[in-house]
Amino acid sequence: MQALSARATGPSQAKQADGIWRIDFQWGWEADPDHERKPENIELRVRALLGPHVPFELVWASVYTFACRRMDAFRHGRVLFAGDAPHGVSPFGARGANSGVQDADNLGWKLAAVLQGQAPEALRDTYALEREAAADENIRHSTRSTDFITPKSPVSRMFRDAVLQLSRQHDFARSLVNSGRLSMPSVHAGSPLVTPDEDAFAGPLLPGAPAPDAPLDGEGWLLRRATHTGFTALVFGDGEGCASASGCEGAGADIDANADAVKAALKALSGSGLNTVCIPRTPGHAIAWQRYDALPGTVYLLRPDPHVCARWRRPTPAAVAAALDRALGRIAAPDTEPFAPSTSNAETPHRKALA
Repeated sequence: MQALSARATGPSQAKQADGIWRIDFQWGWEADPDHERKPENIELRVRALLGPHVPFELVWASVYTFACRRMDAFRHGRVLFAGDAPHGVSPFGARGANSGVQDADNLGWKLAAVLQGQAPEALRDTYALEREAAADENIRHSTRSTDFITPKSPVSRMFRDAVLQLSRQHDFARSLVNSGRLSMPSVHAGSPLVTPDEDAFAGPLLPGAPAPDAPLDGEGWLLRRATHTGFTALVFGDGEGCASASGCEGAGADIDANADAVKAALKALSGSGLNTVCIPRTPGHAIAWQRYDALPGTVYLLRPDPHVCARWRRPTPAAVAAALDRALGRIAAPDTEPFAPSTSNAETPHRKALA
């Protein structure tokens, strides 16, 4: 595969800044990279694409291949690997840079908690558990995109060609086109740091998922109110109901029936560094209530990443304290399946380079 940038006034593959268009040419394995990257050969390919009368200037050219791989373990003693060091994916869907940032988000708060004496050293192990599983998920998605773009077998090519042909006229086929679906944060649903639901919630949001953002009636965005140096409790209901809780923000017009229970739960943690954000039930906050399937008195506990680590309809001080201890690795997760990605290469062949 060859990627190059050219300034041109005619059609191309992907428009970028400063009047530059990116063009990707696909080669077979028999191609000679040194020969193909010569400017005169590149210009022939671009000219064939743009036509004889479109002026252009070559700005940059490179040769790359698709590869997906990862280390078996992201932690080796006191050494922890993040970003491109432990995992690599094909350049489709912006998974490489996004997963590197997510690695840092996951690791940073855990290291801080251990160094500050808030959590045992074992909390560092959960970085590897969660991010190895996330890397496997990214590799699966990236490999599927690569296989669609460069089919490895006659059957795969037949499927790809049929999807492209049908997608011209049929909506169902367009959803099957996989040219690099954009990266999405992983859901740590099986993590030992996550408290399973005891109350009923509807919608796609799960414990372990990244917390969704929402506008706050002219007050900015919800996640900007969350702290990234500690845990945050989102309290759905009138701010007066938890006004005496540590650091509580927000105010509203109505007082919820569950306000006393919410106030008691948050007050019990007033010395723990828990940041609380109250989200009143007003039209300007309706999107947040909908995305979190909130009822008056609902509480979500967010990690600093921020992922949801617990939620309740009627929280109690004991339940919130236990969830916080569990999220910091201070107590073991009871009656849960082990959360660890497979370490067998037979089960995860994507750990080898995939071309």
